[in-house]
Amino acid sequence: MCSMQLAAHRELKICRGVRSAEQNHGDAVMDLCGAKVTQVLGPCAYSEAPDGGWGWVVAAAFFIVEVFTYGFIKSFGIFLEDVMDEFEESNSRVSWVVSICVFVMTFNGPLSSVMTNRFGFQIVVMIGGLLISTGTIATSFTSSVNQMYITYGLVAGLGYCLTFLPTVTILSKYFTRRRSLVTAVASTGESFAMFALAPAFSALRDLIGWRHTMAVIGALQSIVIICGALLRPIIIKPNASQDTETDTLSSKMLKALGPQEDAEHVMLENSVTRNKELTAASGVQSDKDSSTTGGHTSPHKDPTESRCLERSQVHVKELEKTGRDAEEQLEKDGDQKLSVKNPLLDFSILRECSFIFYSLFGLFATLGFFAPQLYIIRLSMSRGVKREQATYMLPTMAVAEILGRFSIGWVLTRKPFRRRKLLVLLACVVIMTMDLVGFTLVAEFWGLVVCCGVYGFFMGTLACTHIPMLAEDDVVGIERMSSAAGVYVFIQSFAGLAGPPLGGVLVDVTQNYGAAFYSCAVGMGLSAMFLGLVKPAKRGFSCRRRSLKRFKCERNVCSQLGNGEQTQDQRPDRLKCCSV
Repeated sequence: MCSMQLAAHRELKICRGVRSAEQNHGDAVMDLCGAKVTQVLGPCAYSEAPDGGWGWVVAAAFFIVEVFTYGFIKSFGIFLEDVMDEFEESNSRVSWVVSICVFVMTFNGPLSSVMTNRFGFQIVVMIGGLLISTGTIATSFTSSVNQMYITYGLVAGLGYCLTFLPTVTILSKYFTRRRSLVTAVASTGESFAMFALAPAFSALRDLIGWRHTMAVIGALQSIVIICGALLRPIIIKPNASQDTETDTLSSKMLKALGPQEDAEHVMLENSVTRNKELTAASGVQSDKDSSTTGGHTSPHKDPTESRCLERSQVHVKELEKTGRDAEEQLEKDGDQKLSVKNPLLDFSILRECSFIFYSLFGLFATLGFFAPQLYIIRLSMSRGVKREQATYMLPTMAVAEILGRFSIGWVLTRKPFRRRKLLVLLACVVIMTMDLVGFTLVAEFWGLVVCCGVYGFFMGTLACTHIPMLAEDDVVGIERMSSAAGVYVFIQSFAGLAGPPLGGVLVDVTQNYGAAFYSCAVGMGLSAMFLGLVKPAKRGFSCRRRSLKRFKCERNVCSQLGNGEQTQDQRPDRLKCCSV
C-alpha cells in the first residue's frame, strides 16, 4: 500500500497548493472590493452572475447611454432643414452626416473591443462620453457641412462606438436569467429620447437656434462620462473550479506514475493479506511484521513474499522520483498558464460557422432597417394619404417599438422560450419580411398604419436582442462576447453605409418608393435564412470538436499499445476519455 499512499500524498499536496493559490486570489479580489467599497470604480466579485445587485445601476447607465447615443442619432432630423438652409446644401449632402456617424460607430467595433479588453469598461466608456460631448459641441461652431462630417461624423461617431458596445456587453455579464428582459427595458432609452427629448429640443431650437441647442445637447451628453464611472467590473469565480482542478490533477498524477502501478498495488495487497492470515493462525504479531517500510520480514513469510516486498520497496523509490518530476511539470504548466494573457481581440470566433452565419444575419437585416423611417412619409403621400395624416406613421412606429421591446424581454425570460431564443428571433425576422412586402401592397391610410405598427413592434424585438444574443451559447457565449460584438457590428457597418444609397438609387431608377421596401424585404429574407443556420452550425462545430478529441485519444492509446505497455483488456480505463 506504500505506493498508493505515496501517490495520494503527492496528489493531495499539489491540490492543496492549487486550492491555496485560488483562495489567495479570491481573498485578494475581495480585499480589493473591500478597500474600494465606498468608491464607484471598485470591481464586484460573485460566484455567479447576480441577476441584480449592482447590475441594476449598470442597467440605468445603459438606459442613459441609449438616450444620448441612438436616441440623439434618431432625433438629428430636427436640425436637418436648419442646416440645409444655413449652409445652402442638398438633403443628400446633409444626410451624409448621420450616415458617416453611424458607419464610424459600427466600423470601429473591433477597436472598441480591443480597448475594452486592454483598459476595461469604465475608462473606455468615459473616453467615449468625452468624445461625444466634444464632437457635438464642436458641431455647433462649424461653418460648413464638410466640417460637420469631421466633428459629428468622425469624432462623435467614434465616441458613440466606445460608449454603446462596452455598456451593453458589461450589462450582459451582470444578468443571465433576466438578461433579455433587462436589456429590452434598458434599451428603450432611444425611444424615450424620440418621445420626450426630441420635442423638447425642437422647442429649444425655435427659441435659441440650432447652434445653441446643439451646444446644450453636447453639455448634457457629458453625463455619459458619469455613466462610464458606474460600470463596475464584474469578476465571476465559479464554485466548481476547485473540483475540476482536482480531477485534472488526479488524471495527470495517475498518468505520471506509470502503467505498472496497479500491478504493484495488487502484489502489495496480496502480500499483506497473506501476512495477516499467517499472523492470525500463530496468534503472534510484532511491530516489525506490521510495517511494510521496515527492512525485516516475518519468519512466517515465505521467500516469494519477501522478494515481492523487496521489489515493491525498490519501486517506491522510483515512484518518488517520478512524482517529483510530475510536480515540476505541473508547476511549469501552471506558470505557463498564468503567464498567458487574454488576447485583445479573440479572432478564434471567425473559425466558428455559427458566428459567421449570425454576422451575415446582422449584415442583411441592417439592409431592412432604413427604408420605413426614411421613406414611409413619402410612400404614404404617393398612395394618396394627406401629409398631415402621413406624419402619424413615425409616432406609430415609435410606440409599437417600445411595446415590442418590453414584449420580447418578457417572452425570452419565460421557461418555454429560454432555450429557443434563436427560434423566437427567427419568427420575428420572418414576420418583418412579410410586413415589408405588405408596405408595397396596401394603398390606404389604415393599411399603412397597421404595417407601421407591425414593423415598429418587431423592429423593437430585433433592435434590443440582436447584440445581447451573442452572449448565448448557441452563438458565441458570454466569455467571448466582447470580441464578438466588435466584429459583429464591424460587419454590420457596411450594410449601414450602403443601405440608404442603395434605396435612393432604386427610387430614382423606378420612380417608385415601394422599390426601397422591396430591397429591404429581400435583405430581411436573406437574414432569416442565415439566422436559421446558426444553431445547426453550432451543433456541427461541437460534434466536430468532440470527434477530434476522440480521434486524438484513440491515437494516443494505439501508440501506447504499440509500444507494448499493456493490452486494452488490462487497462480499460485508458479508453474512458474516448467515450466523451
